[in-house]
Amino acid sequence: MKLSVVILNWNGRKHLERFLPSVVQHTSGEAEVVVADNGSTDDSLQWLHDNYPQVRTIVLDQNYGFAGGYNRSLQQVDSDYVLLLNSDVEVTSGWWQPLVELLDNEKDVAAVAPKLRSVDNPDMFEYAGASGGFIDYLGYPFCRGRILSAVERDEGQYDDRRDIFWASGAALCCRREVYVELGGLDEDFFAHMEEIDLQWRMQLAGWRIMVEPRSVVYHLGGGTLPISSRKVYLNHRNNLAMLFKCSSPMQRITVAVVRPFTDMLEAVAYLVTLHPHKAWAIVRAWGRFIAWHSMLSRKRKEVKRVKSVEHIYRNSIVVRYLFGCRKFKNMM
Repeated sequence: MKLSVVILNWNGRKHLERFLPSVVQHTSGEAEVVVADNGSTDDSLQWLHDNYPQVRTIVLDQNYGFAGGYNRSLQQVDSDYVLLLNSDVEVTSGWWQPLVELLDNEKDVAAVAPKLRSVDNPDMFEYAGASGGFIDYLGYPFCRGRILSAVERDEGQYDDRRDIFWASGAALCCRREVYVELGGLDEDFFAHMEEIDLQWRMQLAGWRIMVEPRSVVYHLGGGTLPISSRKVYLNHRNNLAMLFKCSSPMQRITVAVVRPFTDMLEAVAYLVTLHPHKAWAIVRAWGRFIAWHSMLSRKRKEVKRVKSVEHIYRNSIVVRYLFGCRKFKNMM
């Protein structure tokens, strides 16, 4: 196969019932659909067997998280390209062909993303990826179509195909060979930020990341849901780890000086708004990051570095946001 669309499932029968039909309907020819089950305890596998026997399944013995689940699953596919697709994504006709076409034609591109819109609000960009992602100097990610919590309406303003810094793991198409060569997703992350970390390493190794807005998918996602303390912990811990592993010496120094202050302010804001568990999650994230120092130092040495990385925003999106800048076109 040219392309394997791999959906990682964990106790997600409801998502499979709602979203898998569109994926099966619109994925054919040189592309296959694979559901990798991450140790589910519900009846997902039985439902798949009864309703979609033509869909290939990969069964893992336990929940290895987003990173570990995909790393183990992609060892069992042999296509040229792999497309990591969340189970809560609805696709459209002709959705995967532009992605494969771009990888066929742009030999130095390791990964490409479709444009993500919201399932619940189809005219709006989706929080997790919109039309391609970037990152600022302190490590805060943002998108063409979403700055912090401000999500834009899709009016075609970001329909140009271009280089980006990261593509959402909700729908990420990449060269399997590059994915494997660079060690895949960092399993110590478990979930959150792992796809940005991988794509940063891809760029350091000399590859490019792009968005192809001719491909459109709709993501349910969790950007509009309340943020749990677990998510706060993983986002902060993994973001700090990623910056330590991948950033330049100058950026690391800037982060080391500024981020403790900004994270402390965020923790205080959680306390003031009566969310002490989230404030404590930030403290725990820093504790784990410090405990990981030796491991991260080893991983930093293992990162392949053949070129400097572009598309890092040399400013703070938090500061710009606080001063009223809420749209990508104004940010850049």
